[in-house]
Amino acid sequence: MPSPKLMPLVLSEDECHTLQAWERRRTSSQALAERCRIILACAEGGSVSGVARQLGLARGTVAKWRSRFLRHRLEGLTDEPRPGRPRTIGDDKVEQVITTTLEQAPPKGDTHWSTRSMAAATGMSQSAISRIWRAFGLKPHLVETWKLSKDPQFVDKVRDIVGLYLDPPAKAVVLCVDEKSQMQALDRTAPILPVMPTTPARMSHDYVRHGTTNLFAALNIATGQIIGSHHRKHRHQEFLKFLATIDKQVPADLEVHVVCDNYATHKTDAVKNWFLRHPRFHIHFTPTSASWLNLVERWFAELTNRKLRRSAHRSVAQLEADVGAWIKEWNADPKPLVWTKTADEILDNLTAYCQRINDSAH
Repeated sequence: MPSPKLMPLVLSEDECHTLQAWERRRTSSQALAERCRIILACAEGGSVSGVARQLGLARGTVAKWRSRFLRHRLEGLTDEPRPGRPRTIGDDKVEQVITTTLEQAPPKGDTHWSTRSMAAATGMSQSAISRIWRAFGLKPHLVETWKLSKDPQFVDKVRDIVGLYLDPPAKAVVLCVDEKSQMQALDRTAPILPVMPTTPARMSHDYVRHGTTNLFAALNIATGQIIGSHHRKHRHQEFLKFLATIDKQVPADLEVHVVCDNYATHKTDAVKNWFLRHPRFHIHFTPTSASWLNLVERWFAELTNRKLRRSAHRSVAQLEADVGAWIKEWNADPKPLVWTKTADEILDNLTAYCQRINDSAH
């Protein structure tokens, strides 16, 4: 039983619910969750020593937070401000930096503000400018590219392709098809130096070109396996050859749904006639300027990062053999690329983004 000298700790219904929510919340710090457990245990009638034993804490820790809660209630469980040097930059100065960054053109015809130019304009130090920008997530030195599709059938195509990813039809295979064109066989002008302790791998910045090839690839979204073939040219004739390769490798009793972009070689009369002669094939075009909907593009990024970016090849044939061997290794232990967003989520995000950039223009 608690000591008679202790002031009883009684929780209101709201306080009890709040403490329980803070204890279970994933985003709560471990320290806050521990303090909530202390108060809840004390409210159940436990003594300071009993709660300390129950939770495996020091008696002084339990006494401290019990006392803090009695004095300040829920607010007492948060950390007190730490003593230190008082702020030298007031809110008005911070507001000036933010407003200048967002609304005023940089001086001397520069394209963006730097810490140096902002420090000169506001009379503050570069380190202060840097701290303010970090606190508010401002990065004037960075720029990102974006493009919105103007396809009049954008919504229908998004729903069609995302539907294939999330709920593929029965007795069918869904293949994401595209070409990684103009892959260059590059050889460095000096040997690549291997990684060593404290020193990363090093390669010369200049290189010698030995020609290009085009990789036609089809990603099976269910298994993650790749059907690939190299062609020296990138025309509808090579695309037809690749479709024939797919036709041979996919079991004849399965329907084939092909997702591809709007490149001209995918829409010639010869290609259209091929699909008419092969009725088990169904073509699904991504919206214009929306190649991000094609999952094989993500696989191309894996190929670039894990094979092409840091390799050297002295001929196109060597490049093709090396990539072919890498694809074989991939298919031995494939990793499916799982699509997670629904069509509604994608469209809602794009709507919010369009609204945001439209508002920022006024």
